[in-house]
Amino acid sequence: MKKSAAVTLVVIVVALLIVSMSVYTVDQRKAAIKFQLGEVISMQTDPGLYFMVPILQNVRLYDTRIQTLDTKDAERFLTSENKNVLVDSFVKWRVTDVRQYYVSVRGDPIAAEARIMQTVNDALRAEFAKRTVHDVVSGERETIMTTVADKVDKDVKNIGVEVVDVRLKRVDLVPEISSDVFRRMESERKRVANELRSTGSAEGEKIKADADRQKQIIVAEAYRDAQRIKGEGDALAARIYSEAFGKNPEFYSFYRSLEAYRASLRSKSDVMVLEPSSDFFKYLKNPSRGK
Repeated sequence: MKKSAAVTLVVIVVALLIVSMSVYTVDQRKAAIKFQLGEVISMQTDPGLYFMVPILQNVRLYDTRIQTLDTKDAERFLTSENKNVLVDSFVKWRVTDVRQYYVSVRGDPIAAEARIMQTVNDALRAEFAKRTVHDVVSGERETIMTTVADKVDKDVKNIGVEVVDVRLKRVDLVPEISSDVFRRMESERKRVANELRSTGSAEGEKIKADADRQKQIIVAEAYRDAQRIKGEGDALAARIYSEAFGKNPEFYSFYRSLEAYRASLRSKSDVMVLEPSSDFFKYLKNPSRGK
């Protein structure tokens, strides 16, 4: 009984071992290739539980998530002005065709990244050679990245890889020409500033002259209106005086005499030398004339 139980236990253990060697899982982050005696017989890209024949078959798993390929050192590229620029970039890529990936680079991510980086550098060199420093630094940076990503993606599809994006992290001038560029930029900014100052001064003089002209016009129009109003007032006063004089000339003459007395005899110390028979005193001699 003991020997039979031992044999049964051994059979169970061997069966469990064979089952564990026959079963493998593929999760959503990976893809699998099944080999039989070194030859590819199938691929599994959907997550799940799969079986294989132990010893005769084996399985290799490959990561299908997006990978980041970052350059270790900045690369030098020539622009259309024959000026060197330092470019630091990175690439986002992933495996899309596992069979082609294995056939082309034996499933080696280092070999795949070397191929991708070589293609990226060639595409960047071609794009930078068409553009000036200003274009590659700011003007057409987005266009360069899009164009390079499309070119590289078309090329690396041959190895079962997709390039998701290519980004330029940094585009700088090399140290030996940075100072010259900065001096040229400074002189250009000074020239623009001087032009703006000259333009502003000319505009200021124009505005000042226009303001002075408007001031002269306003003053002249105001003086004209004042003289017209004064003339109208004088005419109205003369008409009123004339009408009043016409109604009672004697009273008007009397009133005017009183005004003359008030103006002439304003102070007690005032002295006037006149003949007694002068017309100035006619209403003082005969007040009833003013009735």
